[in-house]
Amino acid sequence: MKIRVYYEDTDCGNVVYYANYLKYMERSRTELLRENGIELAELHKKGLIFAVVEAHVKYRAPARYNDLLDVESRVTEMSTVSLTFHTTIKNRAGHLLVTGDIKLACLNSNNKAIRIPDEISETFTAAC
Repeated sequence: MKIRVYYEDTDCGNVVYYANYLKYMERSRTELLRENGIELAELHKKGLIFAVVEAHVKYRAPARYNDLLDVESRVTEMSTVSLTFHTTIKNRAGHLLVTGDIKLACLNSNNKAIRIPDEISETFTAAC
């Protein structure tokens, strides 16, 4: 997906504030799920949520105000209760700026780990 860097995303040096990359990664994960027919709002209604349990981010180069970023996520690992997404963020010229590996656990409404529903695990089994 494409994300434009707005002034509100930057720090006093006019570069993207480091924590905002996590927001970009979340948007990309959500869109990947949506593209595969998985709506998080529907899962929430069923008492199922995905919560971040690990985040590993490597910052290679800064993005700046008004840059157009290319943010791409894919599932790289899956267990019975978790999904790990790898995300890359590049600038318009294709230079790699940030990479991240974010692990999400599938939880019920009591915040207990539960098995990922079959329709989700089947969607990403081939990708892992």
